[in-house]
Amino acid sequence: MTMSKPLVRWTLALAGLAAAAFLQPAAPAAAQSDEPGCRPEMASLRPPIQRANLALANLAKDEVRLTFVGHASFLIETPVGVKVATDYNDYVRPQVTPDIATMNKAHSTHNSRNPDPAIGQLLRGWDPAGAGAAKHDVTVGDVRVRNVPTNIRSYDGGTDYDGNSIFVFEIGDLCIAHLGHLHHPLEPGHLRALGRVDVVLFPVDGSYTLDQDGMLEVLKSLQARVMIPMHFFGGGTLARFLARSEGLWPVERREQATITLGKATLPAKPAMIVLPGH
Repeated sequence: MTMSKPLVRWTLALAGLAAAAFLQPAAPAAAQSDEPGCRPEMASLRPPIQRANLALANLAKDEVRLTFVGHASFLIETPVGVKVATDYNDYVRPQVTPDIATMNKAHSTHNSRNPDPAIGQLLRGWDPAGAGAAKHDVTVGDVRVRNVPTNIRSYDGGTDYDGNSIFVFEIGDLCIAHLGHLHHPLEPGHLRALGRVDVVLFPVDGSYTLDQDGMLEVLKSLQARVMIPMHFFGGGTLARFLARSEGLWPVERREQATITLGKATLPAKPAMIVLPGH
């Protein structure tokens, strides 16, 4: 039987659509938390919001108050008053009880055996059951927290796959990434999972975590507008890192450990901001 020309065109078009559907991998809703965040098109994919006892933090929308508590711990405060503590541990803690606390298992200074029971969300960067990577994607008030798993060196010299996490905090249109106890360069998959990063909190010790030259490469790949160093042991460690980064980005030293950051007030080009502490 001979088909008419319109019918042939219609048949070919239908076959083309079927082939495209076969070749194009599906993106199920369950996998959406693996997609990059901090993009306008991700707004409709927010997970269910969990409530906390909140008090306004005197911040404008899309602003964040960030305090360097010490070592790898920061206190992040959002406009509606959500408080987040990073690498929460039993030695260096913020003076307030956070609504959310993230932890990594690299050392005891990055996790707590006796966390405050009043913490609403305690997010471990590893799976305590050892069944694979930790998976977190929660929203409390006006902050979304998710994790990107990374590997760490084990105590016997091997590799603990998915043993730690980079935690990402999304407040309004501002995206903050805490690199945690990062031990290796970031691969394309990590960068895709992170998405756009506006502010990065990164370790500079160069020995327990990634070496300093490797950390510079990580920062180059992220291109965050604000880079804040952490996890340094005395001024000498920090000074060596800043010497290595000289000429790459401007450096601003602050006198206070607290800084207010907003999407509209980020520097036009990447800059390093050093907060007092150790």
